[in-house]
Amino acid sequence: MLSMILCAFGTWTVMILFISSFWLTLRKGIIHLKRLHEIPCSGCEYFTNDYRLKCTVHPKKACSEQAIACIDFEPKTSACNACQKGRRKQCLNLFD
Repeated sequence: MLSMILCAFGTWTVMILFISSFWLTLRKGIIHLKRLHEIPCSGCEYFTNDYRLKCTVHPKKACSEQAIACIDFEPKTSACNACQKGRRKQCLNLFD
């Protein structure tokens, strides 16, 4: 009888620890994702969207948590280089 009570107590303890560990990990993950969504690089004028050189101003900080408070952030305009890639290709085809 005593062994059954101890076994049930141990099982419930393990279950509670597992659920609390899962909950804490989930909360930390959500907080981390919210922090990563604050990175402004994809909306910046200097972001090249190329894996070899992500940012022309701060290549080491680009797309990392260090870029959240970037002082050189400039919002993309319609005349930015990344937006005009398609236009240049069309112009090159006109001369062929």
